[in-house]
Amino acid sequence: MRKIFLFLIACLPVMAAFGQGGIVRGRVVNKLNNEPLDYASVRFLDQPYGSYTDSSGFFEIKGIPAGLYNLEITYTGFKSQRFLEQEVTNSKPLVLEIFMEEEGTQLETVEIVSSPFTKSAESPVSLRTIGVNEIARSPGGNRDISKVIQSLPGVAGTVSFRNDIIIRGGAPNENRFFLDGIEVPNINHFSTQGASGGPVGLINVNFIREVDFFSGAFPATRGNALSSVMEIKQRNGREDRLGFNATVGSSDLGLTLEGPIGKKTTFLASARRSYLQWLFKTLALPFLPNYNDFQFKTRTKFNERNELTVIGLGAIDEFALNLEADSTESQQFILGYLPVNTQWNYTVGANFKHFFENSFLSVVASRNMLNNRSFKYENNDESLTDGKILDYISQEIENRFRVEHNLQYKGFKVVYGLAYEYTRYLNNTFNRISTPAGIDTVDFSSALDLHKYGAFATASRQFFQDRLSLSLGLRLDGNTYSAEMSNPLEQFSPRIALSYAITPRFNANFNTGIYNQLPPYTTMGYRNSQGELVNRSNGLRYIRAEHVVAGLEYNTPVNSKFSVEGFFKKYDRYPFLLRDSVSLANLGGDFGVVGNEPVTSTSKGRTYGVELLAQQKLYKGFFGILSYTFVRSEFTDGSGTYKPSAWDNRHIVTSTIGKKFKRNWEIGARWRYYGGTPYTPFDVDRSSLIAVWDITGRGLPDYNQLNSLRLRSSHNLDVRLDKKWFFEKWSLNLYLDIQNLYNFQSQGVPFLLLERDAAGNPLVNPSNPASYQLKELGNTVGTVLPSVGVVIDL
Repeated sequence: MRKIFLFLIACLPVMAAFGQGGIVRGRVVNKLNNEPLDYASVRFLDQPYGSYTDSSGFFEIKGIPAGLYNLEITYTGFKSQRFLEQEVTNSKPLVLEIFMEEEGTQLETVEIVSSPFTKSAESPVSLRTIGVNEIARSPGGNRDISKVIQSLPGVAGTVSFRNDIIIRGGAPNENRFFLDGIEVPNINHFSTQGASGGPVGLINVNFIREVDFFSGAFPATRGNALSSVMEIKQRNGREDRLGFNATVGSSDLGLTLEGPIGKKTTFLASARRSYLQWLFKTLALPFLPNYNDFQFKTRTKFNERNELTVIGLGAIDEFALNLEADSTESQQFILGYLPVNTQWNYTVGANFKHFFENSFLSVVASRNMLNNRSFKYENNDESLTDGKILDYISQEIENRFRVEHNLQYKGFKVVYGLAYEYTRYLNNTFNRISTPAGIDTVDFSSALDLHKYGAFATASRQFFQDRLSLSLGLRLDGNTYSAEMSNPLEQFSPRIALSYAITPRFNANFNTGIYNQLPPYTTMGYRNSQGELVNRSNGLRYIRAEHVVAGLEYNTPVNSKFSVEGFFKKYDRYPFLLRDSVSLANLGGDFGVVGNEPVTSTSKGRTYGVELLAQQKLYKGFFGILSYTFVRSEFTDGSGTYKPSAWDNRHIVTSTIGKKFKRNWEIGARWRYYGGTPYTPFDVDRSSLIAVWDITGRGLPDYNQLNSLRLRSSHNLDVRLDKKWFFEKWSLNLYLDIQNLYNFQSQGVPFLLLERDAAGNPLVNPSNPASYQLKELGNTVGTVLPSVGVVIDL
């Protein structure tokens, strides 16, 4: 077998010689009305390839050697565009749909040069665009967009293995995700209900064309977000024939199929299944995760004026306990508190576009559903009649409808529209909990129906020969939960953005606005034993955040950018948990559910800081990004005093560098540094009570000392090596990805454990028979994690 493998590897360079010519084709149209632009220039930067579009806007360039290329498209009276790192292969044509925007005025004294870095009038700051090849090759990213964006300024992760995204000191539940303009509630497996995140992403990178990531200055068309908006744009399926992709990684196997359905429709479909649970069992880990996901997209182009996109995304997650892995103290601790969890979710949606002479209309309809089930028994013995600690099942069902109209009027770019949503939240909860007053049982059923509505409008224009770009926007939101929330004027969200070109490559940018977000359904739907909506009576409100962002940026002629941005966010009406006397902003970094308890909208917060960025897009084989963020994140405690939040990293440094070599070799490395986050010490006396420990299985925080301690800073190095072969009808990519190369041990929040005798039985405190003996154990997180992957494209 070894000889056969070595023979095949030796033959690969010879076989690759058969693939000598890729094809790039596409269409260049006016973004506003979809009309073709004839004789637009399409050229490869620093390469002798190029073409012009025909009278229908089409172009085709043949005989291009396989590899990555940068392209520029220009047309008189329209803004030039650059498309970087476009991969040409022999297995299928590279198809580009290029939507050109008209220039605002005819320039006379200043020339605004084309740039590969996206910026819009509505979002001149805090917008980063990531291409599919940047995602696929990111060291340590594992082809997961949630991990990849952690290389960007202002973005922090956690020292654990989760994908929680912390943007400029905001909580993970403050982010929103859109797939081809259709909202997707969560893009990770094993998500925390009422928050966000999860350990594994569920978006298939083979579907992605590019990602626009807004860490501020969100467009008015996108509501219900406080920290970030992620617009994931998917490519269309191939039009010429059926295509196939197989990806084998260290934890899962994924298959993708694409091709035409008739003359007007293309499709993409994929499925992925993990085998992580077998690896975890082999390693004797106390929990066994298993996940599956499914994704599809169809695009039908009825004619030049009408097209329809339909998308689907779903996941099935199972999180079981490995009861055989109980020989160590840490294993026993994890088995003692972690519940069994099963979860499934899906999103299906359609986006219909109709193009008029000088505008286009988008009609978006979608439905998503989350089903979450958790349970826990004392000693994990399900046969105990009185041993139930937790039995939780919940569903969130959202039906959305949105209409947007984009037009130009007397030099103004205008977007306006309406949104409606019908939501149903169901919950059945049995949970024995510990409160400062003693042991309590939460036992209720809840059904909550909501009608949400919103309106938005944005107008932008360029002035002074396109030196100044100005945008004004507003948004109104409301729902039927309460009298306070039903009045859209209470959720009035105005915003203003401007950008001034000091020189053709040097810009000053500014944005300020108000943003509103609905509290989690777990909070809105919480009821007492009498069936009353507790938090409606407590005056629960939308969460409000006021943003101010200002910065400078300089773009060079060689696809690089230098920028500095300062930001300030002021939070108001944040949910404050009455049972624990802590802001909801300090929760959300674990499995399960958050926010399902009595709250008031009385917490306040503030985050502020500065971001420095130096980024080099692919140029002569090199690419890289270096960013530094200083951030402070603070929320009020029970006395109204500002204390550091759980997301107060203070210092974040990220450096990514890579090089493409001849013969399609590529190497990259990413180094990250996070300042230590604060944490709350344990209330040892309360935690040690036998009645308390038997139902919690872990230490309880002492919120009178909220975040008074801080973890050590952490850092790690990820490296990745790729080798690609391009054959006549298919391509092969082998990669080696090593996370945490030098095995740095990050400090986690310590464990509070039971003292046990030689037989493994808990020791009772001899001076207090109502309490166990406890001890604190240090918690380190980190291991060298190598991953070998194979990607085959047919």
